[in-house]
Amino acid sequence: MRDALVAAAFQLFLERGYEQTTVDDIVALAGVGRRSFFRYFPSKEDVVFPDHERCLADMTAYLADSPGDAEPVGRVCAAARMVLLMYAENPAFSVQRYRLTKKVPGLRASELSVVWRYERALAAYLRERFAGRPDGTLQADVIAAAVVAAHNNALRSWLRSDGHGDATTAVDHALDYVKSAFGAPPAPPEQDEPRPGPGSGSGSEDVVVVVSRRGAPMWRVVQEIESLLETPREN
Repeated sequence: MRDALVAAAFQLFLERGYEQTTVDDIVALAGVGRRSFFRYFPSKEDVVFPDHERCLADMTAYLADSPGDAEPVGRVCAAARMVLLMYAENPAFSVQRYRLTKKVPGLRASELSVVWRYERALAAYLRERFAGRPDGTLQADVIAAAVVAAHNNALRSWLRSDGHGDATTAVDHALDYVKSAFGAPPAPPEQDEPRPGPGSGSGSEDVVVVVSRRGAPMWRVVQEIESLLETPREN
């Protein structure tokens, strides 16, 4: 019944336009009564976004079930990816909805409201994880906004292409920027034996000078030092 109402609504939206279509028109085409419509959808606007409530609930549950040692930024990126998978389940419908929301300002406002709720869910998880950090709330809100921006940039590019191409690859590529900027550094590869540094056994000492931007994470500075130490010296 729910799917039938959504299908009937979009058929009429495409044929007549969103503003010219009424709830009575939708239920007549679907062959049900008005009570059945409002059992599933509070308003005509809600029939345009039938899957967001479920996806938001799934995302919230996924974040709530996160293990304590999960890397927070990677976790929220994985949660955002769930939204992309929802869109990718039905590319034709997702493209139709994208075109419709571009034409109807009221639907665009509703969509922005839904996006804000996703962002708040991500931020709430990060705020809890960053509770003991200086500026933890600020970091949580900034990272959540960055995740949503990266996800939506790739998603809209895919929708503008009429759903062609691999949407998951594009979104993963965008989210990698967020993880590289805010996530924990990758663990260094394990080595069986320590590698001797330049000058070992020769009685000489190396002086390494590293120029780094102010505020650079310490792990990046360490990587620069390690890279220089691994470069063979010229005799």
